[in-house]
Amino acid sequence: MRAFGQSQGGTRNEDIRFLTGRGRYLGDILPEGTLSAVFLRTPVAHGRITELDTAEARDMPGVAGIWTWDDLEDAGVTDTIWAVAAKDPRGRQGATPHRPALAREIVRHLGEPIALVVADSRTRALDAAEAIMLDIDALEAELDLDPAGAPIHPDMSDRLAVDWQKGDAAAVEAAFARAAHVTRLTLRQNRVTAASLEPRVAFAEWDGERLHFAFNGQGVWNMKRELAKTLGLDPEAVRVTTPDVGGGFGMKVMIYPEHVALAQAARALGRPVAWVPDRGESMLADNGARDLETTAELAFDADHRILGYRATNRYNLGAYNSQFGQNIQSELFSKVLTGVYDIPCALLTAQGIYTNTTPVDAYRGAGRPESITALERTMDLAARELGLSPVDLRRRNLIAPDAFPYTTPMEVTYDVGDFARVLSRAEELGDIAGFDARRAESAAQGRLRGLGLAFYIESILGDDSEGATVEFADDGGVTLYVGTQSNGQGHETVYARYLSGLTGIDEDRIEVVQGDTDRIARGGGTGGSRSVTVQTFATHALAEQMVASFATFLEDTLDAGPFDFEDGNFHAPNSNRRPTLIEAADLAREHGRDDILRHATRAKLPGRSFPNGVHLCEVEIDPETGALTLDRYLAVDDFGNLMNPALAIGQVHGGVAQGFGQAVCEDMRFDADGQLLTGSFMDYAMPRATDLPFVTFESVPTPSTYNPMGMKGCGEAGTVGALPAIANAALDAMWTRGVRQVDMPLTPARVWSWLQAAEGRAPG
Repeated sequence: MRAFGQSQGGTRNEDIRFLTGRGRYLGDILPEGTLSAVFLRTPVAHGRITELDTAEARDMPGVAGIWTWDDLEDAGVTDTIWAVAAKDPRGRQGATPHRPALAREIVRHLGEPIALVVADSRTRALDAAEAIMLDIDALEAELDLDPAGAPIHPDMSDRLAVDWQKGDAAAVEAAFARAAHVTRLTLRQNRVTAASLEPRVAFAEWDGERLHFAFNGQGVWNMKRELAKTLGLDPEAVRVTTPDVGGGFGMKVMIYPEHVALAQAARALGRPVAWVPDRGESMLADNGARDLETTAELAFDADHRILGYRATNRYNLGAYNSQFGQNIQSELFSKVLTGVYDIPCALLTAQGIYTNTTPVDAYRGAGRPESITALERTMDLAARELGLSPVDLRRRNLIAPDAFPYTTPMEVTYDVGDFARVLSRAEELGDIAGFDARRAESAAQGRLRGLGLAFYIESILGDDSEGATVEFADDGGVTLYVGTQSNGQGHETVYARYLSGLTGIDEDRIEVVQGDTDRIARGGGTGGSRSVTVQTFATHALAEQMVASFATFLEDTLDAGPFDFEDGNFHAPNSNRRPTLIEAADLAREHGRDDILRHATRAKLPGRSFPNGVHLCEVEIDPETGALTLDRYLAVDDFGNLMNPALAIGQVHGGVAQGFGQAVCEDMRFDADGQLLTGSFMDYAMPRATDLPFVTFESVPTPSTYNPMGMKGCGEAGTVGALPAIANAALDAMWTRGVRQVDMPLTPARVWSWLQAAEGRAPG
């Protein structure tokens, strides 16, 4: 089937709704009479609950109910919050201690929920929560990444949750033994929070037989399964929905303790209950991200070709194993461990550590930005040590175009790539040849200018299969049911436009339905840049099935054929009729063939795609204040064939902005007692529009062979490339002043202190 019109750009269909205030965000569409939920949270990071008396609070005006661990236990709601244990090729599996929906005896991180209060208003719920008598004997907060540190879970002898390894240790050791040069770098990647524009919100109602649970997440089916299991309900007695979502970035994928407690409260009360947190609560309770230390080592031969690579991670899991937390800096980090380089052997060792902090899980890129940052920072350092330009060292180590399909030492097979072409285009567009002149101009004004380069590759993650269903309505409309979940990316536009391009059905006739387990039986949700690639692959298969079914019907009904389909019309050599799909559906309805007015299929990608690209940027630093300015930014990306260039560019811009935030200003910090020091936007610095230059984007596509559209995902690429590019630029700016190592975030105070230390002056 030939798709036409699939490269259209234009406005997003959903934007009219959003810009005119008609978006359906959960906190704005709660039904009348919904009760308000408030969580009482621990004010200490680690401690033993010695008193929890709710008697007075239960009798306060407007209070409908209060739940503690004991109340959940009485109702049989005692299952651990679902999480996946990491397992490496040696068969070692991560430790996953029980995580209760409400704290039981011990609190293990600041903000862990202890009690749930439900009242007829948020004000009354807050008053009742304050009236609960709570006493906690503080225990020492364990915050460092020492795997042998004092345990925070009684069934563990230390805090080592994950001891993971993959690669050929003997081959790597031999490669380093014969190396002519070894570059070694240890870097710390700071903890950040997603800070989505819309905080997590949840709603639950029980009608006596079924639970309806709504939340602003990234997929409804895992939630349906886990609520049914935890609450002891038949899966058919649980409906989960998601309306419009104001940003997710991975943080909203998970099932959190609040979800389970809220659902049980609604079931017990038989009344609708909603939890709408404020920003301060989100900073406390949302999963953190990144927070790891990596030591990376590259071994080179005398010709500056890489012989081997090894990396060692120690990463913070927080107090519990969150849904995918153990796999982020182990399995997912390994997916792109060797990047775009032809590296014969590699080894990744990863240790996940439990600490008395909020759990850590997926955030835009989930392991791949961290992995590429370690590799690209080390490549830049190696270029300096070897006396080569960063471009030349990378170029001589790239995987050659004729080497594809190429299997990495981590057993990941890249299908296609033309990395040298991408690098050359970035070198040309970025005007690297003119950098020295720009640096001299900055120096004349008393500023330090640096050039940063990063070559990333991404591995698309998540379920590699997806379903799609189409229904033809009596009024000529068409409903497309999808298994992914938009968090603001423009899915409604992409999916409707793609189906229109395949079938000729007017885009305005197509309604996209998502996020409802009663209407869509199965789906993979959104995460890992999977959505558009896997969903349009399923839609492509569905359109082929649908066209074939209608062609057979027309042949039987019109006594003509065979019917072909082209440019939105059926036609046959012996028929003068050229019906559209809508007209064919009307004809089927007239003939009582309702069976072909609904079509469903499920398709599995033959392989995952690997977007890649070069990010090139320039920064200026004021040595008197340490202030860093991002002056130029270029992204040359290979996303394969672009479904909608405007949306792809938007994803790159957003990803770069989030990468800048982590690289320059964002940092979740705790004091020695585990108290959060950055609990609001007064202390947690978010990037602003004025911090960013215009991000120049160019597509240099090599179509993927793993899907018929030749697509590669683009949702997380901007962040993957931005982190190392900006950090490399900052170090380049300060290298001539004697600075040899920088870590994110590149705040003015830290930059200034590095410059002072390099010049032999103690900061202060």
